[in-house]
Amino acid sequence: MIWDIDIAKRLQHGASRFDLAVAFRSDARRLVLFGPSGAGKTQTLKALAGLVRPDRGHVRVSGATLYASAQGIHQTPQQRRLAYVFQDYALFPHLTVRQNIAFARSRGWFNPPRRQQHAGVERWIETFGLQSVAGHYPHQVSGGQRQRTALARSLMNDPTALLLDEPFAALDKGLRRHLRAELAGLLHTLQIPLLMITHDEDDVQALADEVVHLQGGRVVAAGGAA
Repeated sequence: MIWDIDIAKRLQHGASRFDLAVAFRSDARRLVLFGPSGAGKTQTLKALAGLVRPDRGHVRVSGATLYASAQGIHQTPQQRRLAYVFQDYALFPHLTVRQNIAFARSRGWFNPPRRQQHAGVERWIETFGLQSVAGHYPHQVSGGQRQRTALARSLMNDPTALLLDEPFAALDKGLRRHLRAELAGLLHTLQIPLLMITHDEDDVQALADEVVHLQGGRVVAAGGAA
């Protein structure tokens, strides 16, 4: 079983309260969490990645237990080896494309040298067609190139699965279509499991093997993408 998730989390902000209670199991290599804004998709994804600690439950990916409240297991994000790409890509504006990708290999507080090349970094630069902009800064490249940079950085350390938070939301329609096709091809080549959240039905049609529908912090339906 690739995805085995059963988590509960109460989120409180002033007088406002949101109760997340999400449970699903799936062997789909490309799974999509689908639902409107405020459904609990991002909180669920962060719980998988270890960025949010549930109040109770478990998170298992490809047979590995990453979180289990009953057993006192709570792996750090680094221990989980899950590649997480944020909706805004979270690139460092003061680092070049090459440095942003190389940052995944950094240890400590020092930024990667601007002109230093590493075989693993160059591999992903070539894979994503970023050779011509490798020395550019994020504000100097297109939205699609920023997304490719974020994906390349997330894949630097051979993750066991890829988690994407609304990866096409900030892009225009034509570019979204192009990058969906690119991502589908990449997943076929790498054979890495994907869990993606979206509210766009076109993303579902293009990329999902199975869909889990969320609403109000709960699973309301699950099954094939068709």
